[in-house]
Amino acid sequence: MPQTGTPLHPSGAILARNFTLDIDGIELGFSEITGMTSEVDVAEVKTQADGKYSLQKIQGAPKPPTLTIKRPADTSKKLAEWHKSAMMGENARKGGSISLHDTKGDTVAQWTFTDAWCSKLVTSTLKAGANDVLMEEATIVMNAFERTK
Repeated sequence: MPQTGTPLHPSGAILARNFTLDIDGIELGFSEITGMTSEVDVAEVKTQADGKYSLQKIQGAPKPPTLTIKRPADTSKKLAEWHKSAMMGENARKGGSISLHDTKGDTVAQWTFTDAWCSKLVTSTLKAGANDVLMEEATIVMNAFERTK
């Protein structure tokens, strides 16, 4: 679960520790989210004029990220059911958001995504005699991702 405390540094920088993940209106708790990137492909155009070759780089298509989310496993099957619907070939696409909050619970930053589905679900290693917390790791792919606040 996200740690509590102010997400703002005295300098005004946002601290990445009090966050929520909302998928189609269902808020899920996670201990770590990685892969929050924004990227545009680079395309190369080669031309020839007057016997000289030139190479120009132009912007290509936006490249949506793939998120990896980690959480302590619990009795909820919502993540497993979402992944199963994708495995069964059903329309498993959902929208959602990742929000950073201050100590009052107000949103100070937010990223939204659309057409996302759970492409991979991993459960941590089981080991007899160990006292480790069972972890789930999900890979979420999407068609669009942007910072909206």
